[in-house]
Formats: sequence, structure tokens, C-alpha cells
Amino acid sequence: MAADQERTLVQQQSDPGSISLRSIPPWLFIILAIILYMIVRILIDPLYQNIFFTIIDGLSITLYVTAVSFVFALIVGLILGLGRVSRNPIFRNLAITYIEFIRGVPILVLIFTISYAIVPLLSQSIGFQNNAVSLTTRAIVALVLIYGAYIAEIFRAGIESIGRGQMEAARSLGMSHVQAMRYIILPQAVRNVLPALGNDLIALLKDTSLVSVLGVREITQVSRLSVSTTFRYEETYFILTLFYLS
Repeated sequence: MAADQERTLVQQQSDPGSISLRSIPPWLFIILAIILYMIVRILIDPLYQNIFFTIIDGLSITLYVTAVSFVFALIVGLILGLGRVSRNPIFRNLAITYIEFIRGVPILVLIFTISYAIVPLLSQSIGFQNNAVSLTTRAIVALVLIYGAYIAEIFRAGIESIGRGQMEAARSLGMSHVQAMRYIILPQAVRNVLPALGNDLIALLKDTSLVSVLGVREITQVSRLSVSTTFRYEETYFILTLFYLS
């Protein structure tokens, strides 16, 4: 039996491709088959091609909103995450209040509230006209404030995952609390939360479809405009789904 196990192990090591193929879950094969089918339809069907090239015009706005929102949401999330674990009761309670408020309200409602209520108030308070702030900018501000709260919890969990001994060791070496957090705790915490941040980036990319309610011409809004003139619901929304699924 030991010889058979050793022979099997040698065969697996000599044929890594078969191992990776068998390790692919069935659901992934199904999704890949759906994507492949849609790609073939786009290649052979002129109607699908026209709709595809119409929708792809909004892809640059989708990626732009996603990238800018995620970068600033990381900054907001890091500040709030540090506030969640701060020993300062004022800073900590302000951070908790903001996070719980944002996480307790539907994203779509927050997008409306931030875009049509908070942003105009802020712009008027610093001397800007309401129409001076574009819809795309309002959408980015809304997504930054919303996802900053979600990312804050990721950073909090990452910081708390580091053992207390790390902070105690840093302080025993003469570091201040800020120095220990900056040079010892945060680098380890960021490494731990990278997978979760990747998930939030994907979620943010998908949630950019919600800003279509503001009239931002990302791929969902472009698809809706296309449908309003062509009435090709099936083809348009199948292709739109393909974009997000891919």
C-alpha cells in the first residue's frame, strides 16, 4: 500500500496539469461555459456586436469611478479603522458612530442622500455653485464615504488580529504608540487584510452600477439608454451581465 501511495504521489508530481484541472470546481466550468457562449454570440452575431461596442463606451467611466473611489475609500477606511481601535474615547466613538450609521442604511439611499443633500450643502458652504459639482464627482464622493465605513471594519479586524505582544515589544524598545502602530502593527495588518480588500474592490466595481441612478454614464446607464432606443432587452442585458461576470 505504501508503494502504491508513493507511485501515485510521483505520478501527480510529474503531471501537475492534471491536478490543477481536477481541482477546478464544477461551478467554475459552468460559469466559463456561459462566458464562452456569450463571447461566441458576440463574435458571430452582428446585433450582439453592435450592442457590445455600444456598452463598452461606458466601461472607462466604470473603471475610473471604481479606481478613484477605492483609493480614497482606503484612506477614509484606514483613518476610521484606527479610530475604532483608538484609546481616545472621542475619536473611537465618532468612528463607531459613523461606521454604524453608514452600515445601517441601504447603499442606494446613501447615494441619493450624499449626492443630492450632503454634497450640495458642502459645496455651497465653501462657495461653489451646486451645478459646479459633476454627477460623476458626486458618485465618487458617495462611494468613498460608503465604502470607507466598510473598509474601516476590515482594517480594524486586521489590526486586532496582531497579537498584543507585538505592541508591547515595540514599546519596550522605546517606540511611541504611533511609531509602533506605523512601523510594526500596520504593515502586518495590511498584509493580513489584502484578500478582504480585494473582495471589497470587486464589490465596489459591481456597486458602481448603482450610480446609474444619478445619470452617470457608466456601463449600466449606457445599457439603459441603449435599451430605451433599441428595445433589445435580451441582448443588451445579457451582454451587460457578461461584463460584470467577467
